[in-house]
Amino acid sequence: MSPHDYCQAKAIASGSSFYYSFRFLAPERRRAIIAFYAFCREVDDIADECKDAGLARIKLAWWREEIGRLYAGTPEHPVTQALADAILSFQLPQDAFEQIIDGMEMDLGFSPGESVRYPDFKSLRLYCHRVAGVVGEVSAAIFGVTDRATLKYANKLGLAFQLTNIIRDVGEDARRDRIYLPADELAEFGVTPDDLIHARTTENFLRLMAFQTKRAFTTYDEAMGLLPDADRKAQRPGLIMAAIYRTLLEEIEADGFHVLDRRISLTPLRKLWLAWLTWIRN
Repeated sequence: MSPHDYCQAKAIASGSSFYYSFRFLAPERRRAIIAFYAFCREVDDIADECKDAGLARIKLAWWREEIGRLYAGTPEHPVTQALADAILSFQLPQDAFEQIIDGMEMDLGFSPGESVRYPDFKSLRLYCHRVAGVVGEVSAAIFGVTDRATLKYANKLGLAFQLTNIIRDVGEDARRDRIYLPADELAEFGVTPDDLIHARTTENFLRLMAFQTKRAFTTYDEAMGLLPDADRKAQRPGLIMAAIYRTLLEEIEADGFHVLDRRISLTPLRKLWLAWLTWIRN
C-alpha cells in the first residue's frame, strides 16, 4: 500500500463529513488534503482512544518528532510521507502541525489524570483554535488562497465547526470526563457536570444549549462575512463543510437538543446532496 493509499483508506474509514468536501478537488489538492486529514485523524485517535494518558503523551511526542523529520526531509510514517510534497507545494508551516498536536494534548487534561475542563470561553477558544482553527487555515491553503483574509475566514469557520462538534457530542464527551462547555456558563445556566454525565435534559440544560447554538450560528455568519470574493470558488470545499455542519446544527436545534443520550447525524445521501448543491451554487 502506498502512502497515499494509506491516507485514502484512513479518510474513508473515518466516515467523517469532511470526506464529502474532498471529492470535487483537482487530484493534487485532493491528495494533499486527504494526507493532511489523515494526519489529523492519527493524532486525534491517540487523544480519543488511548486509555493511558501517559502513553498517549508519548505517542503524541513521537508525532511531534515525526513532524520535525518531515520538514527535515526524512519522514518515516506513511502519512508524513504522503505530506512531503504538499508541505512544499502549498507552503504549509511546520508550526501549524505542532499547534494541532498541542491541541490534542489538551484533550488529555492539563496534568496527568486530570479531567478536561475549561473555566471560560477564552480558555476554550485556545483549544478550538489549535484543533480546528489551525486545521481550517491549513485546509484553506491547500484549497487555494490569493488573499490573506481567507485565512481569517478559515480559522473562524474552524471555530464554528468545533462549536458544533461540542454541542453534538456533549453527552458522550462528559461520560469520558471531558466537558468542553465553559464552567462559568454552566454555572450561569444552573447546569452541573453531573447533569451532563447522567444525561439530565433539564430546562436549564435546554437554555444552555440554545445559548451555545446561537453562538455557533453567529460564528458561521462571521466566518462567511470574512471570505473574500476572490477566493470563494477555491474555498468551495470549506463551504461544503459549512453547509453540512450548519445543517447538522439546525437538526440538533429542531430535535430539541437531545444530545445527552444520543448522537444526531445526517445521512450520507443528505451530505452528498448538500455537497453537490453547494458546489454548483458557488
